[in-house]
Amino acid sequence: MSGQSLLVPGELSPIRPVPGNIRRPEYVGKPAPTPYKGPEVQTPETIELMRTAGRIAARAMAEAAKHIAPGVTTDELDRVAHEYMCDHGAYPSTLGYRGFQKSLCTSVNEVICHGIPDSTVLNDGDIINLDVTAYIGGVHGDNNATYLVGDVDEESTLLVERTRESLDRAIKAVKPGRQINIIGRVIESYAKRFGYGVVRDFTGHGINTSFHSGLIVPHYDSPHATTTIQPGMTFTIEPMLTLGTYEYDMWEDGWTVVTKDRKRTAQFEHTLVVTDSGAEILTLP
Repeated sequence: MSGQSLLVPGELSPIRPVPGNIRRPEYVGKPAPTPYKGPEVQTPETIELMRTAGRIAARAMAEAAKHIAPGVTTDELDRVAHEYMCDHGAYPSTLGYRGFQKSLCTSVNEVICHGIPDSTVLNDGDIINLDVTAYIGGVHGDNNATYLVGDVDEESTLLVERTRESLDRAIKAVKPGRQINIIGRVIESYAKRFGYGVVRDFTGHGINTSFHSGLIVPHYDSPHATTTIQPGMTFTIEPMLTLGTYEYDMWEDGWTVVTKDRKRTAQFEHTLVVTDSGAEILTLP
């Protein structure tokens, strides 16, 4: 892996405005969201709304990804995704969620998740994860992907490719009647082939009218994840694989999570709905 310097926090730009006619999630302006008490199995009407939210989130992420290049700031990527969602009538779900001040997460190199877009400049050889969630029609659609910046070393490139593959394998393992720990079992067994760490303390989650419903989807084989998968359930799978340890440190901002050994990490995510025979991806552009 290239011997690039470790990340440090940059400068934050002002909070970007959202047009007043765009519906806000209930948690905006509050310290925390109201706990979700509804079902994990969603109605066909809610699922159809989630297809719309998921499509906008996927397209916003793709639009921001077009601008990834050496010399570009992570704040510029936030601007692109923010404007795309607002232009399509969606609210950026992360903006104002538990005080988060930006419209997507940008996690570079050793950042596992929840990196805050700022004045940080991307360098040739970096990898960056974009995590975009859109809220429209009263529901959320959540996705992320890791991208290469310029000429990236083989070790990092393989990490990114294999993390994507671990998500694909996990999605194929989703079947009604199985326990939800099948997802983590598939991811962990694949990651172990390459000696990768599998992050444990940050997981997939139920999603619907709530950004995080309370349903937990571990990416390792957890004996406690015994929830039975049912048709109509909606949740994310978002494996985070590392070149070293899965242990982490948190920056003083209370959001940015970095690997304890500062080795690189990659992540991919889709929002899914369980069907009678498997799973449908709701976050396709």
